[in-house]
Amino acid sequence: MHGAVPRGFNIHTAPVGIDDDGRDDLCVIASHVPARTAAVFTRSRFAGPSVALSRAAVEDGVARGVVVIARNANVATGAQGARNAAVVRDTTARALGIAPDELLIASTGVIGRQYPMERIVGHLDGLTWPPPTGSRDMEAAARAIMTTDTHPKCLTARIGDATLTGIAKGVGMLEPDMATLLTFFVTDAELDGETLKAVFKRVMDTTFNAVSIDTDTSTSDSAALFANGLAGPVDPEAFEQALHTVALGLVKMIASDGEGASTLIQVEVQGARDTAQAKRVGKTVVNSPLVKTAVHGADPNWGRVVMAIGKCQEDLDIAPEHVTVRFGDIGVYPPGPDEDRRRESVAAYLKGSEEVVIGIDLGIGEGRFTVYGCDLTEGYVRLNSQYTT
Repeated sequence: MHGAVPRGFNIHTAPVGIDDDGRDDLCVIASHVPARTAAVFTRSRFAGPSVALSRAAVEDGVARGVVVIARNANVATGAQGARNAAVVRDTTARALGIAPDELLIASTGVIGRQYPMERIVGHLDGLTWPPPTGSRDMEAAARAIMTTDTHPKCLTARIGDATLTGIAKGVGMLEPDMATLLTFFVTDAELDGETLKAVFKRVMDTTFNAVSIDTDTSTSDSAALFANGLAGPVDPEAFEQALHTVALGLVKMIASDGEGASTLIQVEVQGARDTAQAKRVGKTVVNSPLVKTAVHGADPNWGRVVMAIGKCQEDLDIAPEHVTVRFGDIGVYPPGPDEDRRRESVAAYLKGSEEVVIGIDLGIGEGRFTVYGCDLTEGYVRLNSQYTT
């Protein structure tokens, strides 16, 4: 079932020469029939033309699929970049035999470079649909949308007779704002449009909007769910649970694959005034360079966690005497008489864990939220200092 394609969808991937390494860098995912669609996008003021085209395409809640160009964001490319995005979408739609406004488009990669249009359009002009040699494996699509990811991210779940598969890419420039990175879900389950949108938003808020790698919001963040209904109706609650399971699994894969990352960090905040406060505190902790480097170095310096909590200066109801902090199951704050032993236990926990849990109880109310991130390593600096060279 890993990477299974729901009925009615076809996949095409190919190398079109964004770089000259022969990797697939174009992906088309499309349904044979119109699919109910829910989507969210970045709110970056430098959002690319692909985001603008896709926002308009999903206004009516129906689409057929998406074309993705990897390793070129087509952002900050002016009027020419906007025209190029439209041409890529129009040419793909013509090959699929659908209207352009039935198709989303997404781009990811280096900012400020024009598409190599001759290569892309030359390939799309020869595309037939459904593709006679097209892949029937969503993992191929996950691989084709990668940039600096070290491996494809793809998961599948079943809801009765229906199949749901999600793919995602992204390991850096991740601080979500309405969406994050690129992630697409396809299903043959049938749900009404309003239910689909509500479910998608709830799941995105607690999964993809809960991950942060480095506080930088991408210009190209796009998330979409396509449901063509060919497997018939499903229970909405069962579908939401399946979508949440797949999305959370992808989030953990992304956080673990953060550029140069060696450790997944999970910050569980409870006892907050409300969900918003819990999320704010969790993000502040997981985004702290000092917390990230302490985790990477297995340094049991819990003072960095309370420092990060203290940066929430507008949250006047956070009081140190009511806060508790733990690493895994080891309580570290408030400190006790056995401080040396606890520091040794925390150091051992950090050194031996690929997934580190930091638990925080603010002692205020019932709000809770969990966020996901990763450590900060020499590899992150190396990768990003050489990204375009």
